Amino acid sequence: MAEKKPVAKKAIVKKAVAKKAVAKPKISAAMQLAQVAARAADEKQGSEITVLNVGDVLAITELFVVATASNSRQVGAIQSEVSHKVREKLGRSPLRSEGTVEQQWVLIDYGDVVVHIFAQEARDFYEIERLYFDVPVVNWSLGD
Repeated sequence: MAEKKPVAKKAIVKKAVAKKAVAKPKISAAMQLAQVAARAADEKQGSEITVLNVGDVLAITELFVVATASNSRQVGAIQSEVSHKVREKLGRSPLRSEGTVEQQWVLIDYGDVVVHIFAQEARDFYEIERLYFDVPVVNWSLGD
C-alpha cells in the first residue's frame, strides 16, 4: 500500500484592503449655526424656513435664517428654542436681539448669521426674500 504524504496546507494570506475614508465636506461655523437655528425653528413648528447666503451682497453677515410663526406666542417660542439650541450645541450666544417685546419680527444677531423670526402678517408685509431674490438659497436640512 502506498503511503499518503501529508498535504501541505497553503496559508491563505489576506491582503489588507485600505478603506478610503470618505471625507465629508467641511462646513463653515456660520453654516453650522444656520442649520442648528433652522432645525430649532422647525422643531417649534416654524414654517417657510429659508437660509439665504447674503455674504456676497451684505458685508455685515454671511447667512440669514428666515422663519415664519403663526402668531406672536409662537414667535417667542421659536426665538427661545433657537437661542437655547445654538447655545447648547455650539456654545454661542447672540450679540444682540431685537423685537423681543413686540414679537412680530424678532431678529437674533450672531454676527455671521442673523435669524429673522416673523409673525405671518409681518413676513407677508416685508417680503424679505423679495429683497434678496438674487442670493443663493442654502439647503439647511442636510444630515449632521
